[in-house]
Amino acid sequence: MNLAVLCGTLLSLMLLNPGVLGSTECSCGRNHFTCAVSPFGECTCIPAQWQCDGDNDCGDHSDEDGCMLPTCSPVDFHCDNGKCVRRSWVCDGDNDCEDDSDEQDCPPRECEEDEFHCQNGYCIRSLWHCDGDNDCGDNSDEHCEMRKCSDKEFRCTDGSCIAEHWYCDGDTDCKDGTDEENCPSDVTTPSCSSEEFQCAYGRCILDIYHCDGDDDCGDWSDESDCSSHQPCRSGEFMCSSGMCINAGWRCDGEYDCDDQSDEKNCTTSMCTADQFRCASGRCVRLSWRCDGEDDCADGSDEDGCEKTETPPCAPDQFMCGNGRCIGQRKVCNEANDCGDNTDEHPHQDCRPRSSEGNCNLNNGGCSQKCQMARGQVVCTCHTGYRLTDDIKSCEDVDECAEEGYCSQGCTNTEGGFQCWCVQGYELRPDKRSCKALGPEPVLLFANRIDIRQVLPHRSEYTLLLNNLENAIALDFHHNKELVFWSDVTLDRIMKANLNGSNVEEVVSTGLESPGGLAIDWIHDKLYWTDSGTSRIEVANLDGTHRKVLLWQSMEKPRAIALHPIEGKIYWTDWGNTPRIEYANMDGSNRKIIADTHLFWPNGLTIDYASRRIYWVDAKHHVIERADLDGQNRKAVISQGLPHPFAITVFEDSLYWTDWHTKSINSANKFTGKGQEIIRNKLHFPMDIHTLHPQRQPAGGQNRCGNSNGGCSHLCLPSNKTITCACPTGFKKVDNYNCALSLDKFLLFARRTDIRRISFDTEDMSDVVIKLADVRNAVALDWDSSDGHIYWTDVTTDSINRALWDGSKQEVVVDTSLESPAGLAIDWVTHKLYWTDAGTDRIEVSNADGSMRTVLIWENLDRPRDIVVDPLGGLMYWTDWGSNPKIERAGMDASNRIVIIASNLTWPNGLAIDYQTERLYWADAGMKTIEYGNFDGSDRQILISTQLPHPFGLTLHEDKIYWTDWHSKSIQSANKLTGLERTTLVENLENLMDIHMFHRHRSSVRTPCSVNNGGCSHLCLLAPPPKGSSCACPTGINLQVDGKTCAHGMSSFLIFARRTDIRMVSLDIPYFADVVLAVNGSMKNTIAIGVDPKEGKVYWSDSTLKKISRANINGTAHEDIIATGLMTTDGLAVDSLGRKIYWTDTGTNRIEVANLDGSMRKVLVWQNLDSPRAIALYHEMGYMYWSDWGEHAKLERSGMDGSDRVVLISNNLGWPNGLAIDKAGSQLLWADAHTERIEVADLNGLNRRILVSPVQHPYGLTLLGPHIYWTDWQSRSIQRADKTTGTNTITVRSNLPGLMDIQAVDRERPLGFNKCSRRNGGCSHLCLPRPNGTSCACPTGILLKPDGRSCDNSPETYLLFSNRVSVRRISLDTSDHTDVHVPVPELHNVISLDYDSVDGKLYYTDVSLDVIRRSNLDGTGMETVISQGLKTTDGLAVDWVARNMYWTDTGRNTIEVARLDGTARKVLINNSLDEPRAIAVFPSKGYLFWTDWGHIAKIERAYLDGSDRKVLINTDLGWPNGLTLDYDTRRIFWVDAHLDRIESSDLNGNLRQILVTPVSHPFALTQQDRWIYWTDWQTKSIQRIDKHSGRSKETVLANVEGLMDIIVVSPQRQSGTNHCGVNNGGCTHLCFAKTNSFVCACPDEPDDRPCSTISGYVPAAPSGGGNPSTRASNKNPKLPTEKPQRGPPVVNCTDKSLSVEGCSNVVTAPHGEGLHISYVIGGALTILAILILIAAFIIYRHKKSKFADPGVSNLTYSNPSYRTSTQEVKIETTQKPPIYNQLRYKKEGVCDNNYTKEKIRIVEGVCLLSGEELYWEDLKQLKVCRGGGLHACMRTDTVSLQASSASLDDGETEQLLQEEQSECSSINTVPATTPQRHASTHLPDTGWAPNRKPSTESEV
Repeated sequence: MNLAVLCGTLLSLMLLNPGVLGSTECSCGRNHFTCAVSPFGECTCIPAQWQCDGDNDCGDHSDEDGCMLPTCSPVDFHCDNGKCVRRSWVCDGDNDCEDDSDEQDCPPRECEEDEFHCQNGYCIRSLWHCDGDNDCGDNSDEHCEMRKCSDKEFRCTDGSCIAEHWYCDGDTDCKDGTDEENCPSDVTTPSCSSEEFQCAYGRCILDIYHCDGDDDCGDWSDESDCSSHQPCRSGEFMCSSGMCINAGWRCDGEYDCDDQSDEKNCTTSMCTADQFRCASGRCVRLSWRCDGEDDCADGSDEDGCEKTETPPCAPDQFMCGNGRCIGQRKVCNEANDCGDNTDEHPHQDCRPRSSEGNCNLNNGGCSQKCQMARGQVVCTCHTGYRLTDDIKSCEDVDECAEEGYCSQGCTNTEGGFQCWCVQGYELRPDKRSCKALGPEPVLLFANRIDIRQVLPHRSEYTLLLNNLENAIALDFHHNKELVFWSDVTLDRIMKANLNGSNVEEVVSTGLESPGGLAIDWIHDKLYWTDSGTSRIEVANLDGTHRKVLLWQSMEKPRAIALHPIEGKIYWTDWGNTPRIEYANMDGSNRKIIADTHLFWPNGLTIDYASRRIYWVDAKHHVIERADLDGQNRKAVISQGLPHPFAITVFEDSLYWTDWHTKSINSANKFTGKGQEIIRNKLHFPMDIHTLHPQRQPAGGQNRCGNSNGGCSHLCLPSNKTITCACPTGFKKVDNYNCALSLDKFLLFARRTDIRRISFDTEDMSDVVIKLADVRNAVALDWDSSDGHIYWTDVTTDSINRALWDGSKQEVVVDTSLESPAGLAIDWVTHKLYWTDAGTDRIEVSNADGSMRTVLIWENLDRPRDIVVDPLGGLMYWTDWGSNPKIERAGMDASNRIVIIASNLTWPNGLAIDYQTERLYWADAGMKTIEYGNFDGSDRQILISTQLPHPFGLTLHEDKIYWTDWHSKSIQSANKLTGLERTTLVENLENLMDIHMFHRHRSSVRTPCSVNNGGCSHLCLLAPPPKGSSCACPTGINLQVDGKTCAHGMSSFLIFARRTDIRMVSLDIPYFADVVLAVNGSMKNTIAIGVDPKEGKVYWSDSTLKKISRANINGTAHEDIIATGLMTTDGLAVDSLGRKIYWTDTGTNRIEVANLDGSMRKVLVWQNLDSPRAIALYHEMGYMYWSDWGEHAKLERSGMDGSDRVVLISNNLGWPNGLAIDKAGSQLLWADAHTERIEVADLNGLNRRILVSPVQHPYGLTLLGPHIYWTDWQSRSIQRADKTTGTNTITVRSNLPGLMDIQAVDRERPLGFNKCSRRNGGCSHLCLPRPNGTSCACPTGILLKPDGRSCDNSPETYLLFSNRVSVRRISLDTSDHTDVHVPVPELHNVISLDYDSVDGKLYYTDVSLDVIRRSNLDGTGMETVISQGLKTTDGLAVDWVARNMYWTDTGRNTIEVARLDGTARKVLINNSLDEPRAIAVFPSKGYLFWTDWGHIAKIERAYLDGSDRKVLINTDLGWPNGLTLDYDTRRIFWVDAHLDRIESSDLNGNLRQILVTPVSHPFALTQQDRWIYWTDWQTKSIQRIDKHSGRSKETVLANVEGLMDIIVVSPQRQSGTNHCGVNNGGCTHLCFAKTNSFVCACPDEPDDRPCSTISGYVPAAPSGGGNPSTRASNKNPKLPTEKPQRGPPVVNCTDKSLSVEGCSNVVTAPHGEGLHISYVIGGALTILAILILIAAFIIYRHKKSKFADPGVSNLTYSNPSYRTSTQEVKIETTQKPPIYNQLRYKKEGVCDNNYTKEKIRIVEGVCLLSGEELYWEDLKQLKVCRGGGLHACMRTDTVSLQASSASLDDGETEQLLQEEQSECSSINTVPATTPQRHASTHLPDTGWAPNRKPSTESEV
């Protein structure tokens, strides 16, 4: 062959014809074979005879593919692909040919009973069938039926199931995306609250995470548009999206920002000095130049390098000298195949060939196979062998040395190999791969906002935990069924059960960026990495005994994996020198595994079975693996990895998450092939783990055993042993035990936390002290005597303390602080000193915050640090105002002098050195640390270099320590020389104060240590010779003895501040506010009053709706008025007359009561719009008040409400404060709208402006020559002269929430009480008036004709319930004020009745399922029925027979019992379908009830349930309430569906509509000529004339949750019947009929014999005691008690007269002789006929009545009053027309959109929730523009249910689409005062935002 031609052909093809490159086809000349095109488009041609010669000449085997090799030997089998395998391997179940041809046409193998037969003949375990794994190899074990989805799941098109609520939620949860198809377009993203930020895709995060530098949304949308905020650190570049990346990646040619902004606007000079610039412009590390790897992707980093590598020939090829590659077998074949003869002798050591070679002779010298090629012998080998160097003999191939032959274990055999599996795995039928035993594997992954599970072999996809902030790392503990995860937004490590329950915090402090965590499942330990703190830490699974394990040479540790069986820990570090390391699990024996070709080593996992580690590198886009010691490193996948993050391994597969593709992917762990996407379109996949027991193999032994290895704290495995370890900072006292406390530690504040660095151990790691709610800690100090640390917080404005370990945390001082920047402890007398740069004061208190007083208040300008010297009695402080200085004074504030006043800018930290008697300070402006003597002399600079901004300073022993804001570090130096500087901690933001805690402070005896220095309150140290002095709490004067303090303030201001009440003493030379220390809570304290006589303060709280009082020292706190209040704006104490007066702008009333709240009376209730301030002039008998309603005015009346007159009604806006100047006989008021304080005489004349303008005055008071007022806008208390209005000064400022204010002088005499003599002769209230006094009665009670005395209660009154209260409205008086009846423990009261005989109230509570009774004064409350109740809607008392009747809608029964709950009996339990109201007519013997089920009706029966009759069943909707008019013998009922009140006679005839429409009536009652009813929609009680249907009035408006209403009157419960005397002679129950009565027995016998025969009492069974001859009055045991043992109790009926013990029968009167069976039979026949007729009529009637297309497809269930823990859904279903009437279910949901359909739901649910806050949600009355009040539909659905009740989606949609015509007009009294002002005159308010707008917001 002409080699020149060959080479020429090759060269011409490869080099001369550039078109060949990149083309997909190559063409070689004749007698040549064309190899396959290379990946780079290159062509190779070889001589044709080289094809099929068994030699790889092309380099890619394309010349050998598809060739039939020479015939196999007789002992071999010839595969279809030409391969030879042993004949014994045929049909052995293994694919030895690799094309399965050795397993074709095999006889079927018999499978065992517990095996599954594959279609290819294999047998596998039965439990592997349908487990998602292709175990057969032909997938025949996975041809399974689709799993059925549950009713709470949605089925994707591919058959997988997802949670139902994931459908149309904006996330693609189905693999095929079908859950987000065909979604309604109006599904809006949920709006976020005002405290939240909305991410670009709709998720809500807390607003504080916006622009904080963390990607909390997951798409960086919370970090975009942060122009004012730079969240990226130095050395980082901020992408346009807000993401932060390494600054070196800018313009490096690779897109690192998710928006590619790092490669925009690049110039050519962006690479740094340690980078190489590629030809493409990309920057790579300089060390990567000429490293043999194409890092630039264009080869430019390898251009111009010395060629040291071998050219690319395949492993089984030979490289010629000219660079050509030929097949290995062509070497030494005596042919010049290379063209330059380098493949032959003499270039190669070729042995001479025997010319007579022949396979027939001695097998050609071959040991196995011989074949002839080109006339020469070629030896080959059987499968499993290879040719040796002598090319004759064969040697065994060690398949186990090559990877991938076996999944786990491999044993080499002669000519073959055998695979095996480790414990917990089983060999699959292919005899190579291993399958894990146990459950199906689950991939558990963090998705930032949630943690999810996915089954890798199918599309099953479930949510484990949701509503997370930023879950990054996770791991699990399989045995304990726990999952752990880290949240880098909250900086927490959390745990939960694997079912998602029981979420708990494990580690909550000292974390900055916990990016990796791992569980030691054998020793139950938690390990984690933190790239922010650069540490690896360990703790118990509950977070206790936390220890910093590794901290040195750490930069940014990320992923972590444990091998507890080996006792090893592995981690990646992606700092400046990226590396992968391992160490023992106790931190010892640390070694680097890999530190080359790494950049972002993110994920890390261990393959325990194969003893390998795998990791991903996101920058190199590669997945690599190595042995556990780092040997045999190899890339597994290096293509198709945009940004891999985390990785896990299971069986033969790798699974990893990718940030860029937002997916989970898998591939083969050996080859990297078979890549597939498990899930994509994920939110933000982070860490991933395979949840399976074999991922936490049980092979290891717990080396710590049951006794924790004898360790006191941590037991950590180390190689083959254990190490006892101590929590961070604690030293070991021996090999096993740790110290219990710290001796010495550095304490420092970091704004949001306080940390310590122990000096007991060498690691010097900082530990966060576990403290709650540290917002902005600045100053610190400590006291080792009791182990306390103290700190100030300038955000919460408080001083706090806790023990050194964080326990027993408490607030010491939290009032009247503005900026407490300095703190010092006097450890000798246990005093607390602090500076306040906001108030410019220095204060002192006891260490617990008590007896606080101001020490220095003058000439301070932003005082900062303070230190005390108890040994010398001196204190020192820095002041960095306009004239910075350092001052000194005695610790009692004596002898104050400035010691340093020059060369200071920002003097921050101070420290005292007692040894050298020097004072040290740091100056952040001068950037120095200096010192001087205690008097300021001998000043020296200690350090003046590299101090950018020193702040905190402290001394200990020979060192000085300081914090620095700019260098973010804590440093130390020698205190004498300033040398030996070292950095203790760096990279810590916001460093503040610093102190060294130790236990060796000097103690000294002081005068204060003996009897408190003789002081009554505070004993303060002072410099010699005095030694000490006494001081008093703020505002109290020291008496002349210099030792004792006065008993309290005598002259002071007291003011309300919403959540507290404060006092400002006027006895002392400075204004300091002191908080009234009341034990109760305050939510919205508005008005305030003082009784100087008893020293009590009174206040109103409009949120708690109470008026309370306490002593001026805060003790004896009590509520005096707790009911019937809404918004008590004004309050005044008549200390002379011992009364309290108040205005209520919610109820528009002015009321009075005794000082203890008794004898409460409404004084003024008519023509009030919004009464606010009130002022009293007892001596004159006048009461003044301001009204800031639509027509603002000032009014006056007598203090009894008489002689009312308007004083001023023009030029008023918002008259807020009101005060009477008795000395000047003038009235003063503050108007926030006109911005004036005005004055007039007491008749409203001679009006003039006193002060103007004032910004927004509220409270007003006067004392002596001054007026004082509170101002909302300036948040201050002001003072001015009361006569001229001049000389205005600010008393106190920076007080938000200021309300009322009063000035008090307790020394001033009170005056004369007009009612002092015998209470003015009054039995109840004595009230002053201008010309004397008048007597008055409590609300609702009439004064007797004598003008002096009152009854104890009204004669006629209404009682009504509103769930949580029962109230009374007197009908004797005209004011119709509701008074609370003090019945205890009301939860959800629905139905009421009253027994006038015993004077008891009976009521049902459906929350507790009880019937109770009580006296009207609240005493004697008892439960009469406690069991067997579901929903008691109606209740009626038979006052004659002493029985009570009730309906139970839940059980559809009507029952009866004695009034004490005994003798209970079911009267009616058939043909009832929602019985509701019930009423009795004892003198007639009738029982009436309403039923509003499918067929609404009103029925009547006798009181024993007999002779039942339907009175009304046509033209009825929802008959709710029912009442009887005993005078006119008529029934009245309300219909809430047809909106009317109707009546009929007692037989259902003469039916009349009394009034229509009424909006939504519920219950009704009758008295005299009036019908009264409760209305849900108007939230009111109304009345109307019962004869004419006219004269409609609102009795009471604006009451939430109105339920039942009854009248109590002497005329109501009159009449009698046969049961009225001696219970009719019955033993148990007596039921009256029209002219007769019957006796009855209870359903459950009690311990008394029962007889249905009047007058007969059967003998009790033998057992002692004389049989009673009449019914016993003794109460029997309740049914809940066990019946007494003994013979059964005899019940005597007229059928059992023959029973022994039944005789002496007295028959009941009036024809009881007719046989009962005839009567029943006849009645039933007639009843059946009537029912059939009625049903037909009703069917026709309903069909026409409800044929409304708007409601035809809605059915609702019936209402109930009950709250439930189950989710409630109101179904929407199609029903036949007869069911078109709306129905209720037991639970419903409230949404008061007052359409007909909706009201029914409303009714159902509004009955449902017993708590007032639910009713708040139902305030949905709107004013419709366009005329009149309408009840309009709201477009938001209110969810009421306490648990999680929500309207069904379908229902919501339908309700929202109902027509606007359903907005029906109603007549109502507005629930709230409409806005009457024009838009330019907005009324002001601070506490009722839903009533009137306030200008506080404008302020």
